[in-house]
Amino acid sequence: MNTQSERQAGSVTAARVAYRTVKIDGLDIFYREAGPKDAPVVLLLHGFPTSSHMFRNLIPALADEFHLVAPDYPGYGNSSMPTVDEFAYTFDNLADVIGKFTEKAGLKKYTLYVMDYGAPVGYRLATSHPDRVQALVVQNGNAYDEGLDNDFWKPIKAYWQEKTAERETPLRPLFTRDATIWQYTNGVRDKEAISPDTWNIDQPLLDRPGNVEIQLALFHSYGSNPPLYPKWQAYFRNYQPPTLIVWGKNDKIFPPAGAEPHKRDLKALEFHLFDTGHFALEEDGDKIADLMRNFLRENVKLRPSATKQEREAA
Repeated sequence: MNTQSERQAGSVTAARVAYRTVKIDGLDIFYREAGPKDAPVVLLLHGFPTSSHMFRNLIPALADEFHLVAPDYPGYGNSSMPTVDEFAYTFDNLADVIGKFTEKAGLKKYTLYVMDYGAPVGYRLATSHPDRVQALVVQNGNAYDEGLDNDFWKPIKAYWQEKTAERETPLRPLFTRDATIWQYTNGVRDKEAISPDTWNIDQPLLDRPGNVEIQLALFHSYGSNPPLYPKWQAYFRNYQPPTLIVWGKNDKIFPPAGAEPHKRDLKALEFHLFDTGHFALEEDGDKIADLMRNFLRENVKLRPSATKQEREAA
């Protein structure tokens, strides 16, 4: 295990972030972890085409008060990348791996932070074990049909209907460097504020032999998610998890049409739209971290060993 410090711009002190790997069903699952072990847990679930790297600044920003854990899915980041012949890349299987990961890591209760692919992974965990989920933080992660009613999803929906080489053709450009840069920069206020480290880390991983086939498999498997939306929405209504929405409103993939319907199902809802794109943490990470700190203090119990000052602040 290697441990080093990562610093968020503008922070006074740097948190100690550990970089670990555990075996789950023969796969190496990499994760980042920081914060007191007895603090409230935040399970951070990343999107496409990135990894736990998307949380590199958020983790140290909150690790003084919370226990943050961010795994990489199989096929992403620093986790194992079995081929499509060795592992069935479906959202059911990703959720199964991450569910087993939470048990091996001893995460008995947690707040779920879901973004992009993290939503279908996280909501499978939540509906399987609703007693484990203390709260939700939703950042451009979809659970409503309205969120997929846009041009980006049209060729993907066609692929759900017919998995053919012809229907793969318009999808393959989505795995290129230009498309990855677009995901990070489209809709942002200031492109010069977005570090090229983001796509320069993600793209070489996408370019690994066999990874495009993995991404196509998951594009196809994404079609398994909309039929589960009624189940996820029923979970919202029946269990009413306190929820913080922090959504980049200029996202062309998951526009705010997918954020608004949460208002009809969730009562304890804090709702924020940011003037930025898909990866809202890149441009508004400081603001999101502040909102999360206040939200978690209000809705999730502090650890038993919290100081008097922490309890009074909460």
